[in-house]
Formats: sequence, structure tokens, C-alpha cells
Amino acid sequence: MKVFVTGIAGQLGHDVVNELARRGHTAVGSDLAPEYAGVQDGSAAASCAYVSLDITDAEAVSRALDAVQPDAVIHCAAWTAVDAAEDDENRAKVHAINAGGTQNIANACKKLDCKMIYISTDYVFSGQGKEPWQPDCKDYAPLNVYGQSKLDGELAVANTLEKYYIVRIAWVFGVNGKNFIKTMLNVGKKYDEVRVVNDQVGTPTYTLDLAVLLADMAETDKYGYYHATNEGGYISWYDFTCEIYRQAGMHTRVTPVTTAEYGLSKAARPFNSRLDKSKLTANGFTPLPDWKDALARYLKEIEE
Repeated sequence: MKVFVTGIAGQLGHDVVNELARRGHTAVGSDLAPEYAGVQDGSAAASCAYVSLDITDAEAVSRALDAVQPDAVIHCAAWTAVDAAEDDENRAKVHAINAGGTQNIANACKKLDCKMIYISTDYVFSGQGKEPWQPDCKDYAPLNVYGQSKLDGELAVANTLEKYYIVRIAWVFGVNGKNFIKTMLNVGKKYDEVRVVNDQVGTPTYTLDLAVLLADMAETDKYGYYHATNEGGYISWYDFTCEIYRQAGMHTRVTPVTTAEYGLSKAARPFNSRLDKSKLTANGFTPLPDWKDALARYLKEIEE
């Protein structure tokens, strides 16, 4: 199977290419830089066939996918700087990438009759209440510019294609890029105490584990909407931080605060990021491992 993967310089795209290569599939990666600009670790992602591609350029997207003729596209590329998306000068760019770029990918997939996997987010929902969001729920109410742009991307895929997966994730961490764990480790080394919100609840997603699921999906035709975060129950960012320091052997004091006490960010954040993942098992997919196990493996990975 030949798979075109966008955003391979990011956390997820990097791991997806490596997983596809491990299974013997042919992966072609793309990103905006002229050459691969991700972590140089000697992996398949760092050495696979690479296409420099601006996904907001519809003609360039069409040419690139026509040349590759993939069986599937795993679309990981996105604007993910949530706060920066709120700036007036960035709003059009965010929409062009997350919605327009996704529409361009979907159009090319339709032309080639290939399947598409689109990575979305819990931010398409309102973040209110305490009940886990169901994957087929259409009660959308994004709280910020980023969430709206990802929802528009979802709609572009669903309204264009029949052979698609829309996979919502949350609280992502991986080796190739910035994330909450790396931030907390750095902050914990500089300060004796950190303040972390305890009223935003969800579950982390380790890109290495998610990549396995996405490769599983690419090998099937069980299309539709899915939620995919690590197992192990729902936690707050405060709970997550405590476990990060425990596993890292750090003694930084973690003080729980409310979102209001912490201070407002540019972009509103969801309080309820609980995603129901039972559809994975119902459709024969293997759920992601426990988040504590994922954290342990990740901490070991970034030490090496």
C-alpha cells in the first residue's frame, strides 16, 4: 500500500511514516519546508520520499497526489498554535490551512478515489458538561478560531468524500515537536512550584500509539468518525502534571488552580475534553494503551 502523509515534520506525521514503514508500506511524506525539517533520527520519516507542499495551493496539491497515486492519504498537517490563531493577522491563514488545505486534499482524494484520514480535535465541541463526547455527535460549538477551522476541515472531508476517517484526538504528545510534557519538564527544572489547572478534563494522546491505530485504519474500510486518545480514564491537566513529575523522579510541587485563577489565555479552552472511544472496539480496532504506560514509554524515548 502507498500512503501519502502530510505534516511529517510534526509530532504525529513523523510517527505515522515510521509505523507505515515498519509494516512494509510505502510512505511519501510532505511538509512546507523545501526539505524534511523534522528530527534527524535516522528513521523512515527522516529518509522517506519527501514532497515540499503548501496544502493551501490547490493546484500543487492536485499535482503532488497525481504524481504519487496513493491508496490512502493520512492528513496530519495543520495549524495547531491555538492562542496565535486568535490574532487578527493569523485568522485567515489558520482557516486557509485547516479548512482550505483540507478541502484541497479531499478534492484530490476524490479525484483519485483514494481513502483519506483526517486528524481532528475535541475543540470542535463546546467543552461543556461532564459526559464524554460521542464520535458521531453533531452538536458542534467550537470555542475558538482553531476549533472552528478544524470543524470546517471535518465538514470539507465529510461533504466531499465517502471513503474517509475523521479521527478526533486531544492533549497530544510526541518526540518530534513541542508539547505539554516537555514544557512541564522544563518548567519543573527551573521552579520549585508550578500552578496547573484542575478543571479541564480529558485524556492524553501519544502519537506513537495513535500512529499504530491510523495505520490499522488505513488497512481497512471501516470508515467514519472516531475518537482516539490513550486509555486509563479521564484526568485533569493537574493530574497529568503530577504523574509526569512522579515518573520523571522530580519533586516540583504542583498546585491545582481553576482556569479562572490561572488567568485567561487568548483562546478559550474546553473544560470537558472527554472523548468516548468505545466505537474503536465496536469496529474491531485496538484501543490505545493506558496513558500512564504511554507516558513512561515517552519519557524513556526522549531520554535516549
